[in-house]
Amino acid sequence: MSNQYPPMDITPTPSSSDEGTSKPSRRVAYYYDQDVGNYTYYLGHPMKPHRIRMAHNLIVNYGMCDEEAGESEDGVRKVNDGTIGLLGGGVEEKMVRNELRGSRSKTMQVFRPRRATKAEMTRFHTDEYIEFLENVTPETADAMTGGGVRCLIGEDCPAFEGLFEFCSISAGGSLGGAERLNSGAADIAINWAGGLHHAKKTEASGFCYVNDIVLGILELLRIHPRVLYIDVDVHHGDGVEEAFYSTDRVMTCSFHRFGEFFPGTGDVRDVGMKRGKGYAVNVPLRDGITDDSFQSIFKPVIQHIMDYFRPGAVALQMGADSLSGDKLGGFNLTLEGHAECARFVKSFNVPVIMLGGGGYTTKNVARAWTKETAVMCGRELSEDLPYNQYMEYYGPRYKLEVLPNNTDNHNPPEYLEKIKVQVLENLRNLPHAPSAQMREVPSKSLSQALGLTKPGDLSDPEDEVDVRVNRILARRRLNGGYDPVSDDDDESLPGQAAESDDDAAAYARPGRSRRQGGISRARRTISSRLANGKRPANTPNGDTSASEDDPCGVLKKKKRSFFPTHPATGSLLPKLAPNGLMRKRLALGSLAMTGSGVVEQWNGDVLASRAGSPMSIV
Repeated sequence: MSNQYPPMDITPTPSSSDEGTSKPSRRVAYYYDQDVGNYTYYLGHPMKPHRIRMAHNLIVNYGMCDEEAGESEDGVRKVNDGTIGLLGGGVEEKMVRNELRGSRSKTMQVFRPRRATKAEMTRFHTDEYIEFLENVTPETADAMTGGGVRCLIGEDCPAFEGLFEFCSISAGGSLGGAERLNSGAADIAINWAGGLHHAKKTEASGFCYVNDIVLGILELLRIHPRVLYIDVDVHHGDGVEEAFYSTDRVMTCSFHRFGEFFPGTGDVRDVGMKRGKGYAVNVPLRDGITDDSFQSIFKPVIQHIMDYFRPGAVALQMGADSLSGDKLGGFNLTLEGHAECARFVKSFNVPVIMLGGGGYTTKNVARAWTKETAVMCGRELSEDLPYNQYMEYYGPRYKLEVLPNNTDNHNPPEYLEKIKVQVLENLRNLPHAPSAQMREVPSKSLSQALGLTKPGDLSDPEDEVDVRVNRILARRRLNGGYDPVSDDDDESLPGQAAESDDDAAAYARPGRSRRQGGISRARRTISSRLANGKRPANTPNGDTSASEDDPCGVLKKKKRSFFPTHPATGSLLPKLAPNGLMRKRLALGSLAMTGSGVVEQWNGDVLASRAGSPMSIV
């Protein structure tokens, strides 16, 4: 069978900015909701969603959201351009031309993500937790959390106005980006409102309420057999690691500050459990790490994972709190060192969904995410910032840069080499490209392949039973009885015969005697006729197919059995008689064998004795 998926090329390729490359830029889908900057945790809280609006404004003014990014030099959109926002003339013709040429003529496509629904959030989180997020308010938070001991614990994750809407925007962008990668409409998806990697299944943690990363990875797993999660946030991505700690379909790799630092997890010895043992990679780092030190361990580890794990897609969390000068971080990375991580991951030519995360110096967050958006688009941006709505934030230099400080680097080469050797040793014994293998999906269902159903039948035989039962229940009287209808009034299923009286009787509510443990009048009549030696008219020897003695039709249906039956009496016949009698004597009709091996003697059609006992059962 031919493989419908071409082999993945993971050889690093030069970026589109390098000279001599003829490879076209990859298709980028960028997700942004203009309402995301309207929310605030509380005054003085370090997490500010406003940073996402600042980054988007800088991206727009660099010209990366224009129809034709190459029309202005250095990618900078001209201020007060008279053609912007006007319809008619050459602008309309340009829009038609761009539409015909397709998305590859643009730097990237910009989408407003749909809001994630409660059902989509509960793919990972519990129903009770999502219901809590929808209903909690600042006034009711103390009562609903039990004084801060459930769902929202501590002051890191307060209940603010619009909490659920903010979570739906964040999760909706990640789900939309993953769906677009799955459909093949884009090679790279960007959602800077996502990357909230601390949220757990039933509680918020570390400024994160809904784990959009887990939701996006679950969506990617519908198509890709393996997904790699890379986290360069200064904090350990404990929520994502916990979600996939026991599976080998998702490998989590986190480069984080370790020690007396939130959340306190992410030791190099934490490698997963059960089937996922070895698929949780943790690289604990110390304060003050620089660009060269970070890349000396980042690139070998990621290269080894890509060679042996062979992911079908990558989820890249680009938390900007690992930059130099962050209010809560302790690393000393520059803008170039941080963006180099995105450039290296892009070089493997696998689908990538790039997400936001931490970052608490807003001007540096906007710079970093603008730079990394340009990296994914294959663009080189001017170092001088274009005029934008938040220009005063970037003074006094007004440059696209984050400079290092004089913090000491507590990561000597010996320590980094020791960590790298231990991480690679944990990865050495893993199988090559583990878990689910992709194969062609058959065009026929299993029931059709076995001949149980036809193409015109319902897809699931149980659906037919449910439909018929629901239709019968709908015709019941209010007093609990059953209202029979004629076959003409009965609406049968497509390709199925109308409902029979036997089905109606079988689904009808039992009478009072049966509900109280007795037997029905029909069964008493049949039992009395058997005791008197009379055979009902609709038995196998009778000629009629229905009789008033069997109103329920219980004797008309032939039961399946794993044993042969007596040709005259219908009694069960085992393959060999336990007392040595052979089939020749059984065929004479003098003896019959029950399924339990007990001998029964018959006098004509009447059972005379059982197992040679003088007691008659007639």
